[in-house]
Amino acid sequence: MQSSERIRVLLADDHRILREALRSVLSAECDVVAEASSGEQAVQLVAQLKPHVAVVDISMPGIGGLAAARQIRRRSPACKVLVLSQYEDEEYVLEAFGEAHVAGYLVKTDAASALLDAVRAVHAGRRYISPSIAPVVLNRVNFATSKLSTAPATDHLTRRESEVLKLIAEGATAKEVASRLGLSPKTAQAHRENIKRKLALRTTAAMVMYAIKHKLVRLD
Repeated sequence: MQSSERIRVLLADDHRILREALRSVLSAECDVVAEASSGEQAVQLVAQLKPHVAVVDISMPGIGGLAAARQIRRRSPACKVLVLSQYEDEEYVLEAFGEAHVAGYLVKTDAASALLDAVRAVHAGRRYISPSIAPVVLNRVNFATSKLSTAPATDHLTRRESEVLKLIAEGATAKEVASRLGLSPKTAQAHRENIKRKLALRTTAAMVMYAIKHKLVRLD
């Protein structure tokens, strides 16, 4: 990989030794442009340095990783956030992909072997879920979506609504959905509300789970 093609990464974790280990793993294909030890610092550095990917620990001093991810999404939407966590509880994963709109979730026990794969995936615009928790998360998805058995199937959505649902599940904001599909923000929001009504979904997390269940998005 040529230097011009290298992925620019920011590392945010309050443990210096772990940051050094992650930097070593990434050095083959990525340039670590900065390191942060708190959520606030991560948000500021991403805004200043504009990395392609921010690898953010879920538990840091200050605002924490998920709150930092939400701020990064608002202030630096081009940066993909990959959450690094010691927690394998699917509730954290659903919150991360739902409210925080992260691009990937990597468990620390998998970091050494899977970090590069995860960074490559989110940089390419795909979602990433750590292999060790994927079965648990998919079981949760199956359970949650089984409650929707009486709701219309995905093919009851219009083509445009399916496109909107796919983009939402991939982590796109309302403004990004409108821009990528050539819609006004008002029209994009109307499609979002129609999808929620047709499929009896109340939250963004539920929309993400539905899209995964019906294979509108990939889990790497």
